[in-house]
Order: sequence, then structure tokens, then C-alpha cells
Amino acid sequence: MANDMMEAYLYEMNTLLESLDEMVLGAEDRKTFSQEDVNEIFRIMHTIKGSSAMMEFDNLMTVAHRIEDMFFIIRDKGMEAVAEELRPELFDLIFQAIDFFKAEVEKLESGASLTEDIDSILANIKSFSNKIQGKADDEEPAAEAKAEPEAPAASEAGGHTSSKFPFGIRVFFDEGAGMENLRAFMLASAVRDSVESESDFDYYPADVDTNSETSAIVVDEGFSIRFLTDELRQKALAVVKDAGSVGNYNLFEYEAPEAQETQAAPQQAEPPKAQAAAPQSTPAAPAPAAQQGGNNNANKNQKESLISVNLSKLDELNAVVGEIVITESMVTASPDLEGLKLDNFTSAARQLRSLTDQLQDVSMSLRMVSVSATFQKMRRIVRDMSKKLGKEVNLVLEGEETEIDKTIVDSISDPLMHIVRNSMDHGIEENVQDRIAAGKDPVGRIVLSARHTGSEVIIEVIDDGQGADDEAILNKAMRQGLAVPGVDYSHKDILNFLLMPGFSTNVEVTEYSGRGVGMDVVKSNVESVGGTVSISSEKGHGMTTTLKIPLTMAIMDGMEVSVGDSVFTVPINNIRSILKMTNGDVIHDSTKGETLRVMDNFYSVVRAKEFYQMEKGQDEIDDGIILWVESGDNSFCLFVDKLIGEQQVVVKPLPDYVNNYGIRNYGVTGCTILGNGDISIILDVASIYAASQAG
Repeated sequence: MANDMMEAYLYEMNTLLESLDEMVLGAEDRKTFSQEDVNEIFRIMHTIKGSSAMMEFDNLMTVAHRIEDMFFIIRDKGMEAVAEELRPELFDLIFQAIDFFKAEVEKLESGASLTEDIDSILANIKSFSNKIQGKADDEEPAAEAKAEPEAPAASEAGGHTSSKFPFGIRVFFDEGAGMENLRAFMLASAVRDSVESESDFDYYPADVDTNSETSAIVVDEGFSIRFLTDELRQKALAVVKDAGSVGNYNLFEYEAPEAQETQAAPQQAEPPKAQAAAPQSTPAAPAPAAQQGGNNNANKNQKESLISVNLSKLDELNAVVGEIVITESMVTASPDLEGLKLDNFTSAARQLRSLTDQLQDVSMSLRMVSVSATFQKMRRIVRDMSKKLGKEVNLVLEGEETEIDKTIVDSISDPLMHIVRNSMDHGIEENVQDRIAAGKDPVGRIVLSARHTGSEVIIEVIDDGQGADDEAILNKAMRQGLAVPGVDYSHKDILNFLLMPGFSTNVEVTEYSGRGVGMDVVKSNVESVGGTVSISSEKGHGMTTTLKIPLTMAIMDGMEVSVGDSVFTVPINNIRSILKMTNGDVIHDSTKGETLRVMDNFYSVVRAKEFYQMEKGQDEIDDGIILWVESGDNSFCLFVDKLIGEQQVVVKPLPDYVNNYGIRNYGVTGCTILGNGDISIILDVASIYAASQAG
């Protein structure tokens, strides 16, 4: 149970912090927080405070509490209270808090000890709170006393009445429930979301979130929640009925001392529903409640339509679906069935294929997520580096809605971060006058884009900076022994040095680069998920780094082809057309290269038999089949012996010891098991093209 609570807490924290980061970045661009922003930040900090209190992470709770207090002041006074010259400090302060929370979450994820010293960040929050209230630094901000209620008067029934909030609900939790103070606080958080404004109600004891000694009061006297109107109380009553661990409750009202105080008869709480009990058992409860803003049936249905699933369970599901696909293929393609006329079996087999296709599509769609969250993280990097490096840069995001496998999204986050940092540090000019002299906009520009091209996603990072200096790169490569003096390297060869281990053009070690951890790490990370990295650049005109990433690594539609006795699988999404050509259609050039004319364009021919140096296979174009294939912007004609047929295949990664020989560079991306149990090599069209051109 403890592990489940921790998982829920970490998931909630990461989700809230991503949302908060994006919100503050947008507000900084507008140079102000909207009223909605202020309310949302207040709610997020309230949620973090409550969840951290339940998990007994006191320092996280305290920081969230102080920021909540600060935004209570801003919400009460309006953004007008924050002078324009103070707003950059406010944004920096919130980013400092976000970084603090992220660092603590990372420590929790790695099992490290949490930070004990939070005096610095608390002092900054207190100082800023006093600035917007016109107080001295040594004074306590007024917001810290906001939760102090008027002195309550205990009614005969034990409810704590209030003349300001005359309509109350007194709640008792199940006997022995434990942590009654935190259960009370979570209930108050849920009630807060059912009313229009926090000023519509209060509760007693008021410090249940920070004072564990209030548990005894809640056990003995109950937890009193008090409202301005009976209508508000009725709305909150629905929340109380649905809350977990509530044993019973009663209603009470305040009347003037000379009047007879009335009290409704105690009512037994309805049994808590299974779905409603969840918020009391996990710290992740406040977030959904804050988003729903009510307790009607429509909102409940909406909340229940989304669940979080452990990624390992999806991995297990995909593995099972993959085995089902293989087994289905083995059954329907069994050699024992050859020559038999089995109409009923054939019909059932077609239906089975249709169902396995649907099952595969559904299982894969569960893992597909947009790159939006990863792209948004880059905004923060550009923002921080702009300030520290003194460079004004705009980040443009394109194709954020593009979806790829969750595992791949996680794998490319660090490579993208490094590429963007390179563009900021190496690419964008330090001197604005240099940009102006080159006819560029004084403000630098970095474009981060994503788009689908069949079976892969193309992600590009484009900057309009100073570009690559071939001479500087070559000299550095020679000093590091990567290049040989006297050899005439092409522009492309020189750019490839940037992808080699330990290469860096920075003279000094900075916070962002120059430590010898360079683009080679990007290359290896991207290749680990079956992708490729390429760089293009022209001195003075910026640099483009292109990542080609497969949509998924699990199941794909492939065309089985044979060359001699071997079977290869070509991804269907890479095949533009299948052609029957003759020897007379082949055009020979002076370098003994072969070209075919297809739809008024000329494409080079790659013979699979020669490319893989195989003994068996067709040599005459008349006797084989031409596959017109493409990957990204590159197209060519692949010559094979014959087609076997389309097949849905499960992609199996190659063993590490095979990858060590650089086999990926020769068009082999993985393998699959065929219906008859044979192994088929899966071809990577992009790598075949690159290798054939290099050869």
C-alpha cells in the first residue's frame, strides 16, 4: 500500500509541476498572471501541500504552504499589487520553487534523502510577500494569519458554531481510521472544490494540515465545516457522503444567543462508494477534484473515464499481443494445411486475423502519447539559458500533437534537451551586433518540430545561429586524433565528427557544455530506440539536427521478400510501389551505378544480393522484383528475388553483441519470427540508402 501511495504521489507531483512550469512560462511571456492563473497556482500549491502532508514530507509541505499564502495575497489584492518591476522576481521565485519540488521528486524516485535546509527559499518567499504588502522583511506576511478563524462557540451537540458561517456539518471519521487530522484536511480540500470561493466556508480545527495534535480534537469533537449559506452546505453534503472513512455526520446552525439553537437529527453517513473512497486512500486525490470543480454525475463520469496505468503492465500487454500475432501466423501458415481445401477454416482464419489486427491497434494506441510534454520542457531550458547566457531567443514549437510510443518519448527527452542546449550555447551568436551585421533578426530563433512520415517520426531542431565552422571542427578533430592530417574531408564528413565520443568545440567548461559529453550520447540514445541522427549546417546560416524515430518498437506491417534462401522484411510504410522491370529499363552511368526511371524521376538501384554479399539470388532484373522505397526525403529502388506477401510481424531487437559490429549501419534494424518458425531480418530503408551512397 505504501508503494502505491508513493507512486500516486510521484505521478501527481510530476503532472502538477509540468502543468505549473508551462503555465508560468506562458505568464512570463505575457508579463503577468491572469486571475485564472493565480487561482490555479493557488490550487496546485494547496494540493501539493495536502499530499506532502499526508506523506509526511514536511519541507515540501512547508514550501507549498508559503507559496499558497503568497498567492492568497495576490488573489486577494489582484496582480495590480505586484508592480511591473517586481514581476520578473515573482516569475524567478516560482521557477525556483518548481526546481526545488522537481529536485525533491527526483530524490524520492532515486531513494535519496530529501533536502533539510529550506531556509533560503522560505526567506525569498517571505521577502517577496512583504514587498507586495509594503511591509519590512522582518514582519510576518498577513497571509500567514489568514486561516485563523473567529473563536468558535461549542454548541450543545458538540459542533463549533460561527456567526460568520452559520450553517455547519460536523463529521466523525471511522473509529481507528488514523491520521484524522490529514483526513479532515483532505475532506476540506474536496469541499473547497464544491463551493464557488474559499471565502464561502471555513473549518475547525483550522490547522489540521500542519498540526498533528488536532487529530485528538477531531476524534473527540468531530471536524466542523461551516458555510455562509445552507445552499452551500447542501452542495458540500454530497462531498461528505461520498468521502471515504466518514463514519457519521450531523448538521448544526448558529443562532443569536437569545434564540433557540436548532439542530438537525444526526444522520448516518451513506456507505462510501468505491470510487469516492480512493481519494482518501491515495495522496493523488486532490488533483482530480480540483479539475472537476463539482460533484455532479456528469463530472464523476468524466473523472472515471481516465485512469493511469503502470507502463510495465502495458509492456506486458504488448508482449502478449506480440506472441498472439506470431501464434496466429504459425497456425494459419502451418505447412500441415498445404493443399487442403478448408473453407470453414479459411473463413475463421480471416476473422481471427481481423481480430488480432484490432487487438494490436488497441494495444499500441494505449502506449501512444504526444510529444507535447517533452517539447514544453524545452521552453524552460531556453528560458533559463537565455537569462544566464544573456541571449534573447524565441523557441517555436511545431507539431506538438504528433504521437509516438511512450517508451520512445521518454528516450528522446534527454537527447532533445542536449541538442537545444547546443543550439543555445554553440549556435546562437553571443553578440547581437554580429547577428544584425549578418542581416538576421536581433532575437535568435530555435524551431523544434515533429511530423509523421509513414512508420517514423521526424524531429528537427533548427537554429538560425552561426552554424558549423568546418575549419574549427576539423582542427579539433585532429587534436583529438579523430581526423588524419592531409586527408581531404567533405563537409558531411566534418559534421560527422560532432557525433563522435568526447567531441566538443567549447574551449571552456560551462554549465551547459564542454565536459566531453556531447552529441555522441544523443546518437547512442536515439539509436537505442531504432532511430538515427543527422546534422546539416552552413557557416553563418545555422544548424539543423534531425532525429528519425520509429513510431513504435513492437509490431509492424511488413512485406516479406526473398533473396536466395534468405527472407527479409521491408516495412510496408517505406514501400511506395512494387514494380516489374526489365534489363532494358536500367540506365548505367560511368561509375557502373544503375538507375531506373520511375514516374519521370530517376532512382538509384540497390541490389540486395550484392549489398549483403550473398552467394545465392537473382542477377537479372527480368527475373526479380523492384521495390520502390523511401525514407524521409530519400528514395531508391531495391532489387530482390520475389515477393512472399504482406505479414504483420513482431519486431525483436538484435542482441547487443551483434549491434556492437555496427550492423545497423547496413540496413538491419531487427528481426522477426515467421509463421513457419524461420527468422526474417527486418530492413531499415534509411540505413541501406546511406550505406549505398557512402559505398
